[in-house]
Amino acid sequence: MLGAFPLLLIPIVLYNVIAFGGSALEGPETVVKRLNEAIIIVPMHSGMDWTISAADLLIVMGLALLFVELLKSTSSHKVAIINHSFSMLLFIACLVEFLLFEAFATSVFFILMMMTLLDVLAGFIVTILAARRDLNVG
Repeated sequence: MLGAFPLLLIPIVLYNVIAFGGSALEGPETVVKRLNEAIIIVPMHSGMDWTISAADLLIVMGLALLFVELLKSTSSHKVAIINHSFSMLLFIACLVEFLLFEAFATSVFFILMMMTLLDVLAGFIVTILAARRDLNVG
């Protein structure tokens, strides 16, 4: 049953923790500041430092989980249909947060929200194509 829950919920929940933790007391500017803080600094051979922020990690995590979600969407089991429904609910929740709360009006959250939309669209399109192929074979 764990396969029914969208994996993109993980970076969305992490963003919510950062956003509500930052904006509850100090305002939405704190959210942007927390997202852009350097978490990892990697010295490069060129002499420059590669700075990785929380925003970068959230986006990379989202991309990796989107890849796994796309692989999961190729399944035509009942759990996949439930997963598509939960993914749709996650997208709607993200859209509401993006439109209504100041702390969520950032490029990072917009990119995460677009990943959830791609998950929904890909899931339904792949399911429809697989069902059509199964119907034509039978």
